[in-house]
Amino acid sequence: MTSFPLKIVTPDGLIYDGPAEEVIVRTVTGDMAFLARHINCVVPLGMGLATVVINGAKRHAACIGGMISVVNGNVTLVPTTFEWSDDIDVARAEAAYMRADQEIHKDVLTDTEIQLAQARLHRALVRKNAASYKK
Repeated sequence: MTSFPLKIVTPDGLIYDGPAEEVIVRTVTGDMAFLARHINCVVPLGMGLATVVINGAKRHAACIGGMISVVNGNVTLVPTTFEWSDDIDVARAEAAYMRADQEIHKDVLTDTEIQLAQARLHRALVRKNAASYKK
């Protein structure tokens, strides 16, 4: 499979800079795959599993927010949060899920508090899902 240059950069710094054969991410409208010679575009990211194929091997990650851009064959993934599955602390992800689940079931929450609790719950689920791909 033909490769293309990929950079993954978060607010915390450079995560990856090298060749890739495929990137699949969750956008705000659903999953989207990027291959070599993809058209130029900028797409906002949602919360979900990212799959990156490097040298024929799939790597998975929790990818939350941000954007992905393709310019003249160069793909740049700029998520708010990006954690390779191997780096996710499963116990911490499970604890975050439990806290968010308890919070969302409280009787007295404002609409904003409900939305924030739902976002925390979704983020914890994404991290737990990505962690299930650990080697």
